[in-house]
Amino acid sequence: MDGNSDSQNSATSGSVNNEKQNWDGSPSNVFYHFATSGLSVAVATGCTHPLDVLKVRLQMQLVGQKGPLTGMGQLFFRILKDEGPRSLYQGMTPALTRSVLYGGLRLGLYEPSKEACDLAFGSNNVLVKIASGAFSGAISTALTNPVEVLKVRLQMNPDQRKGGPIVEMRRTISEEGIKALWKGVGPAMARAAALTASQLATYDETKRILMRWTSLEEGFHLHLISSTVAGVLSTLITAPVDMVKTRLMLQRESHRPGTYRNGFDCAYQVMLKEGPKALYKGGFTIFARLGPQTTITFILCEELRKLAGLKAI
Repeated sequence: MDGNSDSQNSATSGSVNNEKQNWDGSPSNVFYHFATSGLSVAVATGCTHPLDVLKVRLQMQLVGQKGPLTGMGQLFFRILKDEGPRSLYQGMTPALTRSVLYGGLRLGLYEPSKEACDLAFGSNNVLVKIASGAFSGAISTALTNPVEVLKVRLQMNPDQRKGGPIVEMRRTISEEGIKALWKGVGPAMARAAALTASQLATYDETKRILMRWTSLEEGFHLHLISSTVAGVLSTLITAPVDMVKTRLMLQRESHRPGTYRNGFDCAYQVMLKEGPKALYKGGFTIFARLGPQTTITFILCEELRKLAGLKAI
């Protein structure tokens, strides 16, 4: 009995040491850790970018008023007819730039945050995973918010697509000041914290539960099911915050009468003037984008980590 116990303790200790070595090892491991995360998010973003353009347009429907809303399909064909297929890829450059930076930090910081909590509190339960995801998402968004502002503005304004992100950045700074690049940073951080916490904690826990209670092991099927569950839950949680973030980022004049003062004021005015359901404007598009994006991100990230010699998430 004691021999078995010692063996188990030794195996557990070896496993923990291997995990720490994966993170605390050579600089190449650290590089691979963040690079695989950033690349997987960038690929997923590139595949789902047209849906992101539709989402932003739908969220900006009937601002400040109630009325019948245009559906995703109707808006899609209208954009193709009036603006051409290229309009569905507006803001792609800042979107991919943000994906590499934000995605690399958001997923890359999750594991070290979880490890730090485990060392500090001696626990690695679901609450620790939620807190680690919220922290990594919020920090990543605070650092990359300017790129997100440029992205949504280019997506919303087809007449400016020839200028590109550099022209848009110069115009924004000259007309509104450099602080404009951090418009909506509060709701953006709240959204990223909720998104990363719900995505990563759900994915992590779903994998653990499935491996414990089913015959599934590390591999495509386990990653597919876990990422799908994470995509559905994260969409339901983050859709209202995403809509508030978009509205704030698209405000051209922060002190003009009738504009939103902050995220809470925006949510209040939307519910008051447009109805509670307005918080889910573009909700189906968010799910159509975030669901596949979550699945692609996690499946690709797991495969890249395997190729790089890193442990699974």
